[in-house]
Amino acid sequence: MFSEKANTIFQDVIKTYKVLNTVDQPFSNKYDKNDDLIAHLLYRKSWIDTVQWAYEDIIRDPNIDPIAALKLKRMIDASNQDRTDTVEFIDSYFLDKYKSVEVKPNAKINSESPAWAIDRLSILALKIHHMHIETVREDASDAHKKACQKKLDVLLEQRIDLSTAIDDLLEDISNGDKYMKVYKQMKMYNDDELNPVLRGQK
Repeated sequence: MFSEKANTIFQDVIKTYKVLNTVDQPFSNKYDKNDDLIAHLLYRKSWIDTVQWAYEDIIRDPNIDPIAALKLKRMIDASNQDRTDTVEFIDSYFLDKYKSVEVKPNAKINSESPAWAIDRLSILALKIHHMHIETVREDASDAHKKACQKKLDVLLEQRIDLSTAIDDLLEDISNGDKYMKVYKQMKMYNDDELNPVLRGQK
């Protein structure tokens, strides 16, 4: 199943990142895009999410220097753009993969594309990783660990459900029971023609 491959890659990315556990560490994709394009894209996607998770932790430091916070905010903005671009690359992969499928007359469209569901699965891997840490943290109270274990149980169930939904969606698309329709990003805040503040700087 596709979701099994994706979840394995996501967990591997998090484990690899945590070796150095720093946002400025070099990135090296374990998968060659010419040999396994989807694995290459999934690995890249998960790495972006893992670094951004750390960014979001750092910027919430109440004692962070304002200048450093502004710099980090710019880095988060760039990371969000990179994330969105990568999601679209993943959707492009599936569009190409299923381009020859004969869509059935009664085929339906899904509420989200495969890549955006995969995006949620990648974030879920991070939630599970960090919630697990809270269940075994030595300096945490038993009450805290117990509460986090309940949350972890829900997250693990959610991963099963989301993985199943993704696999079912891809199967439906491959059978022509559903079809893909992808809307490219319509973000306005990075566009110097659409963002009035940026437009004013021209």
